Amino acid sequence: MTLAQGVSGGNPTLNISIFAAFVVITLVVVFRASRNQRTAADYYAAGRAFTGAQNGIAISGDYLSAASFLGIAGLIALNGYDGFLYSIGFLVAWLVALLLVAELLRNTGKYTMGDVLAFRMRQRPVR
Repeated sequence: MTLAQGVSGGNPTLNISIFAAFVVITLVVVFRASRNQRTAADYYAAGRAFTGAQNGIAISGDYLSAASFLGIAGLIALNGYDGFLYSIGFLVAWLVALLLVAELLRNTGKYTMGDVLAFRMRQRPVR
């Protein structure tokens, strides 16, 4: 017996229209935000218009995604204490990434690892 026996597929037209609405809303938000961006610095750093609190919320929202929470909740549900320890490892890995990668990116003035590699090495082979 499977758990999904009682779940029907739903209305495909409704499913596609909801998906299309999300795509349209996302495109509208991106288009409106892109009108103010002229350079790479404007794009990556939002024109330096964010406050520290807004930047902290953006970083935590990027890192603490729904997939992370659902994955860790599933691990805890399936594995108990071992799953909880995995979530602690997830947090420690984030701190290590901040210490090792973020400082180097800030020092070079670049925004992505590809930009840092192109800056530190010969650009053509990296690209």
